[in-house]
Amino acid sequence: MKISTKGRYALRLMLDLAQYSKDNVYVSIKKVSQRQDISEKYLEQIVAQLSRAGYVRSTRGAQGGYCLARGPEEYTVGAILRLIEGNLSTVSCLEDNPNRCRRCNNCVTLEVWQQINDAVNNVVDNITLQDLLEKQQVKMEQEAAQTENGI
Repeated sequence: MKISTKGRYALRLMLDLAQYSKDNVYVSIKKVSQRQDISEKYLEQIVAQLSRAGYVRSTRGAQGGYCLARGPEEYTVGAILRLIEGNLSTVSCLEDNPNRCRRCNNCVTLEVWQQINDAVNNVVDNITLQDLLEKQQVKMEQEAAQTENGI
C-alpha cells in the first residue's frame, strides 16, 4: 500500500486546522496553503471531500474558511486516510469481507498480507489528530530550545 499525495495532504490539512482553528476560528485555504506549501487548488479539492463527509465545517465571507467539525481527539489518521484513499488494504484480495478470492483457502501468503494489513490498521487507527498535535508541540519546543542554545 502506498499513501497518495492527496492522502498525505489531507492529513496535513486536518492537522493544520486542528492547530489553528481553535474556538471555532475559521482558517482560510490560502493560509493553510502558505503554511503547508501545498497548492490552493489542490487543497480546495481535498477540503471539498472532507466537507462533504462532515469532517470540516465552512463559512463564507471575509472571516470565512474551514474548521474541524469535531475535536481533534475524535479523528484518527485511519479515518482520514480511508475517506481520501478508500480501502487501505495492502493487497486486493483483502478488500472483500468475506474474502472472495478462489485461492484464499489454500494461499499461505494471504496470512502474511493479513498480518501486514492488521499492523497498518493498528497504527493508523490508534493515532488521533490530538496525538499528532501533542507530538508537534514537543518538536516545536525542542527546536526552540536548540535555537536558544545555538545548536
